[in-house]
Amino acid sequence: MTGDASATTPIGLVDVRATRERIASFVGRTPVVRTWSGVALKAESLHAAGSFKIRGASNSMAALETGTAGVVAHSSGNHAIAVAEAGRRLGVRTVIVMPHDAPAAKLDRTRALGAEVHLVGNASAERVRVAGELAAAHGLVMIEPYDSAHVVSATGTISLELMEDEPAVREIHVAISGGGLAAGVAAAAHLLARERGHDVRVVGVEPEVAADALASRRAGHVVTLPAEQMARTIADGLRVQHVGSITWPYVERYVDDIVTVTEDEIRDAMRLAARECRLVVEPSGAVPIAAAVAGRGSQVPPEQRAAIVGGGNVDPALLAEILGSGGNG
Repeated sequence: MTGDASATTPIGLVDVRATRERIASFVGRTPVVRTWSGVALKAESLHAAGSFKIRGASNSMAALETGTAGVVAHSSGNHAIAVAEAGRRLGVRTVIVMPHDAPAAKLDRTRALGAEVHLVGNASAERVRVAGELAAAHGLVMIEPYDSAHVVSATGTISLELMEDEPAVREIHVAISGGGLAAGVAAAAHLLARERGHDVRVVGVEPEVAADALASRRAGHVVTLPAEQMARTIADGLRVQHVGSITWPYVERYVDDIVTVTEDEIRDAMRLAARECRLVVEPSGAVPIAAAVAGRGSQVPPEQRAAIVGGGNVDPALLAEILGSGGNG
């Protein structure tokens, strides 16, 4: 990839712009809607695959060599759906390793798209190990869920769209899990703002009970949290136990602050998105909404804030329970 001379990692706007062209046939431009307080929500939940993951999966699979035997991926849900969707479009065999406690809606959608699903325990390390074994045994190409330059350049396209559609945005709230989304969004936002001659802040957001990136920042190195602790959050898409080795330098350089939200605040944000914006949002997608609306880590007024709504693949029963339970939303 072509690099930016001042960056610690090789991504540049030329890479992100080239990626946008490469994945254009797979990825539609998602809309921006605003909450009643004026916060802009970049609705990545409205992709056909239900999440931003289709960007990275499409970019990675577009690079496959002709005659590839197939691909394998490990995922708690959204990456699984995205890889299965891209595989269906390309006619490529897809094998997915998922935790046994993944939401039923995500499991069902992955299988419906034709993927072969292997269920394992809820530890992300086990998913990685089993996926690697399957790749070696069957000659499959690994499609990484987050720790990949293909993913980082693809998620950077979200910032291109957002900042073109909403030029007044000066602060972006984005969820951190393995770091693929936050790394690309933050790097592209800062590089584009620099090109335009203004500043932008990026605020990473995590569930309070699963804040591995915040622990890593405080420690000065990547910290791994126990799978049992990560499983305590309702945000199943943010249960990866540590930030990736490729994505961590991007997070350190370009994410200006990392804040957390409670489980109740995540539920409230799901209700708010449904009531004020008519958006179906899964818990992981609600995490940055909660922080942006509350102004957590913010230095700008609501109308200059944006939140990246990562996904909307929520189990219908869970959605009904949350929407019907009252709260602040």
